[in-house]
Amino acid sequence: MKEPFEQVVQQHGARVLRVCRAVVGPVDAEDAWSETFLSALSAYPQLPADANVEAWLVTIAHRKAVDVVRRAARQAVPVERLPERVAQQRADGRDLDLWAALAALPTKQRQVLAYHHLGGLPYAQVAALLGGTPEAARRAAADGVATLRRTYDPDPDRSPDTDPEGVLP
Repeated sequence: MKEPFEQVVQQHGARVLRVCRAVVGPVDAEDAWSETFLSALSAYPQLPADANVEAWLVTIAHRKAVDVVRRAARQAVPVERLPERVAQQRADGRDLDLWAALAALPTKQRQVLAYHHLGGLPYAQVAALLGGTPEAARRAAADGVATLRRTYDPDPDRSPDTDPEGVLP
């Protein structure tokens, strides 16, 4: 017996929102999240009871995020003034805005990190979503994490040998 859809939203809503934010950014994430759950609501009755709901929702979120990106690329958004963006700065001058760091990654790395680390999908499912092999998805994730580590590492002189477990500070 499947759980009520309201419980699905409560259980997976935050994770889906994190995936949407990582893929489309904070401005369009709520739209992608809403479209994800609207689509999921209409398809939920046909979902098999033993289906992986989390993977199913992340897959829908991926497709809705792609829709949002495509729609945004087609539309010009005239604004009188650019919104001011507040980025947190540490005393050492590093930018702690995670979205800015994620947005600076190549698209494939950003998507793989979002779907695997935020969405919880295994690399095989990430590869099925984005195309390519699980090994390529794993490589893209490793490259993305390495870039984020360089961005957030408080000790840039530290070599990977001093952090053999690969634990972020």
